[in-house]
Amino acid sequence: MNHVFLRHTKTSPPVAVAGDGCWLIDSEGKRYLDGSGGAAVSCLGHSDRKVIEAVKAQMDALAFAHTGFFTSEAAEAVADRLAAEAPGDLDRVFLVSGGSEAVEAAIKMARQYFIEIGQPGRHHVIARWQSYHGNTLGALSAGGNRSRRALYEPLLVNMSHISPCYAYRLREEGESEADFGRRVADELDAEIRRLGPESVAAFIAEPVVGATLGAVPAVEGYFRRIREICDEHGVLFISDEVMCGMGRCGALFTSAQEGVTPDIIAVAKGLGAGYQPIGATICSSRIYEAFAAGSGFFQHGHTYMGHPAAAAAAGAVLSRLIDDGLVDDVQSKGEKFAAALTDRFGQHPHIGDIRGRGLLRGLEIVQDRETKTPFDPALGINGRVKKLAQQAGLICYPGGGTVDGRLGDHVLLAPAFIISDDEIAFLVDMLATSIDRAIQAAQDAA
Repeated sequence: MNHVFLRHTKTSPPVAVAGDGCWLIDSEGKRYLDGSGGAAVSCLGHSDRKVIEAVKAQMDALAFAHTGFFTSEAAEAVADRLAAEAPGDLDRVFLVSGGSEAVEAAIKMARQYFIEIGQPGRHHVIARWQSYHGNTLGALSAGGNRSRRALYEPLLVNMSHISPCYAYRLREEGESEADFGRRVADELDAEIRRLGPESVAAFIAEPVVGATLGAVPAVEGYFRRIREICDEHGVLFISDEVMCGMGRCGALFTSAQEGVTPDIIAVAKGLGAGYQPIGATICSSRIYEAFAAGSGFFQHGHTYMGHPAAAAAAGAVLSRLIDDGLVDDVQSKGEKFAAALTDRFGQHPHIGDIRGRGLLRGLEIVQDRETKTPFDPALGINGRVKKLAQQAGLICYPGGGTVDGRLGDHVLLAPAFIISDDEIAFLVDMLATSIDRAIQAAQDAA
């Protein structure tokens, strides 16, 4: 018996002992194709020598120096690189240890910014239902994943939520994509006015919704309208790119694909590519200068923020993504991946929607594709798919509650940027088999 507090106490997961490109290997020698990058983390696979050597070199030089006393060369270098690549005037980088921390920092930064500029009444944060922003209490409060929120509801901060830009489910019959996008974006304007513009600090959203909806991009023009509304009311726009950023959707910063510049961007996951835990909150010079001209102190921080080894890993990851052209490959590989998924699942009676961008893709599983009727959640379709896929040697990321927090199933896919055509074919074959077996088993059990 071990002493690890597992995520699921009634399971005994295999022990991972090695990584080989896109593959993970367990203690029994079984190989698994990592079709989801864990949770869209491992964008470089599991054995990138350049990143590994960068971490080793940093550890030989300096393992840790607390940011209350020191900065480090590695932290300065990765911040310089992120600032140089970030859109608009986003040029200040607050390094943390992961996505939830990056979102927490963004929310607190937005609040303190308004205190620094003499608008202390601004404290409300508006987010969207069916979103995911992290599991710490502040990030969970912003998130719109009802199942993750339910147990901790009494502890959560009161934040507003509007509809997601989820065209497959929410677009009305006869409504154009442009009209749909405008309608759901205008919910933000209505909510700001309901709360009182002078009380709203920020709006937070994922450019491509990841874990909760399964790779749902916004329709064309949606985020441009969001930006207009935020500007009209003096509200900060926080772009949560923890899952969809760092090249995952074909650009280092996904918001840039929407033609907008946020005030704050949260990144993580692919920034460290799984080699070290790291995230970052990147803000505009306007926000930083307000702090510098005011109190001069951001009332926030963590022990391991700016960790030199983590920063060194992130610097090497960025070099691989940008200098070695891996981000440039994502669009073409994403198109091949999408074509393979469409070829196999485009006419599947239980796949209602195939969606995503770049190498972040999702399939929505339905009981009836014509009516979009979801399966009864009691059948546990998404859990069955995950279990059967892993047995078959494929790691994927299924989820439930896709429609409204209770109904609906999807599978999220986020393979490494180095995935080969043969590995894409294997992924699609194993996924198809697992979905069919899961549905059949659920129907037999019913």
